Parts: sequence; C-alpha cells; structure tokens
Amino acid sequence: MKNNLHVFLGATVADAAARPLHWVYDQKKLLTYIKGKKDFTFLNKNKSPFYNIKTGKVSGYNDVGQVMFKTLLEGHGDIEKRFKKNITKNFGSGSQYWKNFQLRAKYRKVKDWRGIIQGPWIHQNIVEAIQNIKKNKKLTGGTKVNESDGYCAALPYFLYGYNFKNLKKIISIVTVSKIGLKYALAKLHLIDLALKGAKDPINEFIKKFNKNYYFKNIIEDIKKVKKLKTKPHSQTVKKLGMACSYPGTFNSSIHSIINSSSYKSAILRTIKAGGCNCSRVNFIGAYFAALKGANSIPKSWIKKTEPANRILKQK
Repeated sequence: MKNNLHVFLGATVADAAARPLHWVYDQKKLLTYIKGKKDFTFLNKNKSPFYNIKTGKVSGYNDVGQVMFKTLLEGHGDIEKRFKKNITKNFGSGSQYWKNFQLRAKYRKVKDWRGIIQGPWIHQNIVEAIQNIKKNKKLTGGTKVNESDGYCAALPYFLYGYNFKNLKKIISIVTVSKIGLKYALAKLHLIDLALKGAKDPINEFIKKFNKNYYFKNIIEDIKKVKKLKTKPHSQTVKKLGMACSYPGTFNSSIHSIINSSSYKSAILRTIKAGGCNCSRVNFIGAYFAALKGANSIPKSWIKKTEPANRILKQK
C-alpha cells in the first residue's frame, strides 16, 4: 500500500475493534461483557456508557485522522487551511458530533449516557479547535486537555512523507498542549523507527534520544514501564492510566506493546484493560502495522471496519 498507509489502516481497524467497549472504566464489569469470548473485538452490542455508534465505525480519535486522510486525498496544496475547513464540516455546527455535544449539556449528571447519546462523541480538543478556527485564531489547537487527538490527526500526514517540523503545525491545529505535542511526536518517531526496520523500536528510541532533553521525561517513563513488564497488564494500566490523558495513555500503550508479540494480541490485551482503549489502540495498531506489515492486521477485522475500504483503495 503506497505511502505506508497500512500503518493508518492498522490504527483504524484497531479503533473500530475496540470502539464498542470504549470508556468502560469498571474492569470487573468489562470482564462480564467479554466472558467466554476469545475474540471480543467488534461487539455487536455497544457497551460504552457514553455514546452509541454502529459497530464498525470509528471513535472521534480515529475520525480526526480520517478527516486528515480525506484532506490529503483531495490534494496537497493548502493542507492546513483545507484541514481546518474539513474539521469544521465534519465535527462542527450541523454535524451529529455537534448536535450530541449540545445535547450533553442537558445531561451532565447522568452516569450512563447510552440511551441519550445516539451517535458520535466529540472531544474537548476538537471543540476548542472548531471555536478557534471560527475566530480565525493563528493557533487553533485546544489547551484544556493533554490527549491523543493531535497524534491521530497527524498520522496520515506523517505517512505521506512530511517531515517532523511540519508535523508540529498539523498537531497544533488540534492541540497546542506542550505535553500533547511532545507525546504525539514520540509516537510518530517510534512508528518511524518501526517502518525503517528497527527490530526493537522502543530500545532504538531510547538510544537515539537518550541525550535529548525534549524527550527526557518520556524516556524516563519508558524505562519505568519496562520495569513493570512482568506485572499483569490490566492491573498495570489501572496504575499507569486508564484515561485519555498523557502520560498515562502513552505509558499504558508501551506496556501493551512490550508484552505483545503480534498486532492481534496487543489489541485484545489493550481492549481488555478498559478505559480509553481507543486512544491507546490508535497508537498500538499503527505501531504493530509498521513493525510487522499489513498482513499482521487480521483480514476478518479489516472487513468489519467501515472506513477501511477507502484506505485499501490507495494501492
């Protein structure tokens, strides 16, 4: 697949696979949902307590990547300007994302939103980005949260060969959080190392950036996670971070990666741990697709993923 788009396919399939169990924070309850199942991807019945979309569709994390992918397919001129326009169209006023965002204001104290939010869930970074784009601000990215939206937006752009300097501009359209930017770049460096043939991209990343002050905290975190390798994944994720925010979502992803030998086992392990599994699998799925190739993604999973066909057409 040209432009290494099998890596984006890896992220997309993983997100759709995890989506019906997105944001289930009660690990005991989650175990009852998957009891007796060897493969608990693409559950027919939605179990996310926050929103309900058709199985096979992707979460708001991967969808911002789909918007970038669409922007790139349209052409390579004025990418930043057109990406902003497409974000507003896909997530903004008139979209189901925005309608559901307005609906949420009425039900803030409700614990289980499943019967209320029918359709997708917009993330804080995207809400802020839309508001700032409308105000014609120079820096449009969100400031309130340190989450994975910037990485998800930049992944297809990175795969088309744009350099790391340009990546910062793309990430900043969605988030200007310094933490969000740093962890997004670290993920993309790890994927880059995997694509370039590193047998152990995580160790290569440590070697390459060991004296780099910018990634100092990330390298320290990776070393701490490596010491926890033998600990059960779900238990470790509960300590490292089940939620959407960095550094927890990154550290929990690293723990899944170092304990998995394949794309499939890594995604299943991540889903089983609960919480914001979609933010984690968007990185883990891309990482293993880069490391092991397109054939590492289960074909039966690809068939169940709604946006997969558009990526597969780019041969």
